[in-house]
Amino acid sequence: MVRIAGETLHVHFLGTAGALPSPQRNPSSILIRRGSDTLLFDCGEGTQQQMMRAKTGFTVDAVFITHWHADHFLGVFGLVETLAFMGRTDPLPIYGPPWVNEFVDLVQKISRHTRGFPVTGHALEPGMVVPFNGYTVRAFAALHGIPGLGYVMEEDERPGRFNRERAIALGIPPGPLFGRLQRGETVRIVRDGVETEVRPVDVMGEPRPGRKIVYTGDTRPLQHLPDVAAMIRDADLLIHDATFDDEEAARAQEVLHSTAGEAGEAAAASNARMLALVHISSRYTSTANHIHDAKRQYEGDVILPADLTVLEIPFRS
Repeated sequence: MVRIAGETLHVHFLGTAGALPSPQRNPSSILIRRGSDTLLFDCGEGTQQQMMRAKTGFTVDAVFITHWHADHFLGVFGLVETLAFMGRTDPLPIYGPPWVNEFVDLVQKISRHTRGFPVTGHALEPGMVVPFNGYTVRAFAALHGIPGLGYVMEEDERPGRFNRERAIALGIPPGPLFGRLQRGETVRIVRDGVETEVRPVDVMGEPRPGRKIVYTGDTRPLQHLPDVAAMIRDADLLIHDATFDDEEAARAQEVLHSTAGEAGEAAAASNARMLALVHISSRYTSTANHIHDAKRQYEGDVILPADLTVLEIPFRS
């Protein structure tokens, strides 16, 4: 049986600041909503307020932390308390690199009242996959001086295009049998007095890729690492660390972040369809240089989203 994918896919940039917040930017947090599922990637200080401003609601199905620098996880404590206050009963899984279980223990201990739901820790290693209904989240190694991960959210393949004319030529009447074939079922019809079997492969084109979003977290460029390069290739959206513009390339290398130009190089090398620059240092009052630096390296669409920006990711075809 083939499930027909058609869910909407939205990316909410809740926090795009570097290590320090600014009046315009909150610490790191990316919310991805696919259909009715909501995943939170990093949860910096103030994330729950950003969720309120963005009107996303609080139906978070899982949290993925990239690494254990405070600007990427401090918001979890307040978010969990809010979820408890709202009467949540479903477990809240928190995924992340080593120390995630110790972190979850702290989350559990910091409250003096009993919550109506468990918070569970799940340690991930590079290459590990977390399955969801119709898509997966895969972890890859980041280069940031401490154990850290980036994440690839990728949908399952979609069925190929349905060839209506071919189906009619094979004797399939327009109607419910069309839908059954598109869902992967073999159907039987009587044609010229003979029972005939028509398989989905007879009327369906080649499978089409689902949508793919890559979030690097804080990192030096990774596209030169073969295992990571294969994992992040052909993203519909690459969300990349661009803490500095290219004038601060030496500083970026020293503190294990990326420049906007390096993010552009990564997008070009990985054949991304769109590049979003995030984790912008609070030293910048203008980000024009970031956009310029990235576009010098990458011919695709480059955005530097403000907090609360929302992107809808369309199907490729």
